[in-house]
Amino acid sequence: MNNSIFTFARPGNEPVKAYAPASTDKSLLKQALKQLSSEEWDIPLIIGGREVRTGNTGRVAMPHNHKHSLGIYHKAGEKEIRLAIEAAIEAQRMWSELPWTERAMVMMKIAELIAGKYRYLLNASLMLGQSKNPMQAEIDAPCELIDFLRFSAFYAGEIYAGQPYSDAGIVNRMEYRALEGFVFALTPFNFTSIAANLNLAPAIMGNSCVWKPSTTALHSNYLLMKIFAEAGLPDGVVNFIPGQGSLIGKVVTQDPRFAGLHFTGSTATFNTLWRQIGDNLERYRSYPRIVGETGGKNFIAVHPSADADEVATAIVRGAFEYQGQKCSAASRAYLPASLWEDVKERVGAMLKEIRMGDVEDFSNFVNAVIDEASFDNIAGYIEHARNAADAAVLFGGRCDKSVGYFIEPTVILTTNPEYRSMTEEIFGPVITIYIYEDARFEETLELCDRTSAYGLTGSIFARDRYAIATAFEKLRYAAGNFYVNDKPTGAVIAQQPFGGSRASGTNDKAGGPLNLMRWTNPRTIKETLVPPTHFAYPFLGEK
Repeated sequence: MNNSIFTFARPGNEPVKAYAPASTDKSLLKQALKQLSSEEWDIPLIIGGREVRTGNTGRVAMPHNHKHSLGIYHKAGEKEIRLAIEAAIEAQRMWSELPWTERAMVMMKIAELIAGKYRYLLNASLMLGQSKNPMQAEIDAPCELIDFLRFSAFYAGEIYAGQPYSDAGIVNRMEYRALEGFVFALTPFNFTSIAANLNLAPAIMGNSCVWKPSTTALHSNYLLMKIFAEAGLPDGVVNFIPGQGSLIGKVVTQDPRFAGLHFTGSTATFNTLWRQIGDNLERYRSYPRIVGETGGKNFIAVHPSADADEVATAIVRGAFEYQGQKCSAASRAYLPASLWEDVKERVGAMLKEIRMGDVEDFSNFVNAVIDEASFDNIAGYIEHARNAADAAVLFGGRCDKSVGYFIEPTVILTTNPEYRSMTEEIFGPVITIYIYEDARFEETLELCDRTSAYGLTGSIFARDRYAIATAFEKLRYAAGNFYVNDKPTGAVIAQQPFGGSRASGTNDKAGGPLNLMRWTNPRTIKETLVPPTHFAYPFLGEK
């Protein structure tokens, strides 16, 4: 029996590879792209470690070349959803009883496989299946996913080491049990690292999961399942069931053993699931844990003392990296009149340099949006701005879906701070700018705070420290991740724990101890070393 008390050292963040010209990394990534683009995968369900093919299939296509098929996937029906639940329940007993360090070792091995053997293949899968350029793929999975895994092992050790005070003659202990039931992980298309973490964060704490992956991220998500298996994750700890979200959600939330929801996606979908959970409360053995990160309408607030070059770069990177398909992407900006012309000139110059096209051409900064529904939605906002009396398309705006779902980086200028694209989440390469009079900085901060229902990310650009302090106060609840003189995207695990409140979610900070604690069900244990042998207390001795 191993009776050692082991802790993982605090890790560092995984270094980001640059894929520079003539580098070995670039050559290996190109080889992986060539390999995967020539293959067509048959993607099954994976239930209790067993591949299940239902025959009810859909197509996996490249967003930037939608005629190119990467394979087909099988869809779960009600029978398969129930089988996945049973597999999760069966797997959890042994998995939760395994020493936590053994569970963590599986996570550490997954991280090592991704850092080495599967790095280029996983990168290529993200690029082809989710239309990410090499940089956006690299910072997602491998890098962020590796960080999720390594830091989760470290934070889990800190959680388990946290024990209550014991008085004389008493020993108090805290047991961090897994939840009583299974966790439902509903994951997004835009970050494969998040898709993995929504399953593996509960798993490292002893839980098992039913995983509904995004239909538009199935290629990379299926590859993850194969890596999990190679790393020794026991069968049934994570059960992979692509299919119709509404059906899966309905079946899962009606099961009495449903113990938790780990979610990243739209606010509307999260609200629907929360209502379903509420409608089924009497069914459950325990109140389910609900953890979700949803939408955002993220801002850049600019003070007259800011630097125009810095602001312009933040707008271009913050709004247009990965085609604006980040929960944290910059979507609205408030600029002072005195800086506007300089910023506009610099943004325009950068946009002229940006190339858009296929991910296999590494000179392209912008690629395709994820699918036709997204393309049509984004194009609708741009068309609305073209015809609006209080808005105009300043840069970009061209849309073409003949080959891939391509939308140019688009800047809308509005005279109405509550114009549609200033208030509604678009999830595409569109940013709307409102110009304010310099003297109205504080008034504009208040406007920024009340304009959106969301509270995910935002940034303030200023050299004036008093202005920064004012923004801190006025925008206290406007963003769960707040940036000073930086774009409002690019949170790094362990450096900027990520999450927002208001309509942006439960703010449980993915990648940190706050999130991991949500997947535990603590039990306090008190042991009295020498118990009393009579009921009487000293005060009863009074004559």
